[in-house]
Amino acid sequence: MKKERLEDFSLGGDATKKSGVFKLGIVGCGTMGQEIAMTASSRGIEVVFIDVSDERIQTVMNSIESQLQEKINHWGMTSSDMKSILSRIHGYVGYEVLRECRMVIEAVMSKKNNSSLPLRHEIFEKIENVVDRETVIASNASTKVIDDLSVVLEHPERAIGMHFLSPVMDVEVIEINRSWKTSDDAFKTVVQLAKMMNKQIIHVNGTPGNVSTRIIIPMINEACQLLMEGVSTVKEIDECMQFGFGMQLGPFALADKIGLDKLIKWMEGLFNEYGNMIYKPSPILKRLVRAGFVGMHAGEGFYIYENGERKEKQGSIYSLGKD
Repeated sequence: MKKERLEDFSLGGDATKKSGVFKLGIVGCGTMGQEIAMTASSRGIEVVFIDVSDERIQTVMNSIESQLQEKINHWGMTSSDMKSILSRIHGYVGYEVLRECRMVIEAVMSKKNNSSLPLRHEIFEKIENVVDRETVIASNASTKVIDDLSVVLEHPERAIGMHFLSPVMDVEVIEINRSWKTSDDAFKTVVQLAKMMNKQIIHVNGTPGNVSTRIIIPMINEACQLLMEGVSTVKEIDECMQFGFGMQLGPFALADKIGLDKLIKWMEGLFNEYGNMIYKPSPILKRLVRAGFVGMHAGEGFYIYENGERKEKQGSIYSLGKD
């Protein structure tokens, strides 16, 4: 098998705009959008992101700076690295700034309980209205198939799924999900970006959930089932999978990191798509979300989080860890 080389996807020819610089656009700069922006910028890629207001843009930039500062504190980078990364990330409200981008990634996280498909359709249309003909439009959505997202495009062959796994800076893979209409040129552009970001490509053939989400969800659901049966505790189930199988996080710690509210949306999307009970949200997940215990970013999920430290809950799981 011929090994792909970085030179095969160099920044020459029609792979870039006239400036010779690969500019990446991101629409929606929440947690994942920020991680993509930081990772791309750290590899020398110019990044522009779109968000809803100037206030929100400032919040995003403050968050990115805080995350980079945390890496400095843990000897993960220098102050000079941080300044260089920040200098290549710029936020805007209007879509017109995407005009010069070689690729635009939709990375929105809908807060609504219903399907995010209409919102993503609207975003795809807005992107296509301002970008050039050769610009690739990608989506980071994990449970939406790119065929469903690209139907609103005049040129659906430019669309592709590009699913990053968190933390983007540390995880070495990207799942690439082609639609039936995705062109070879669009795919080559995605390969180019992946190589520039030092990521290995996992090829996915037109399926909602890609590889990662479809494997993670049944694991978390089964962990919840073990917990409700009283087979073992949250901490010990996590330790079994973490130390027994070399996982970075056990299923409950992973669920808290992803966000239980986000997990339920993934589960409901896959259950509606496949009708398989392995994707149906566990009752304990729903119970925690209804109580507002949605994971790490809320300070409580399966664990309690204080000052960046994860602590085991002491009460019964049937009372959500309360005494």
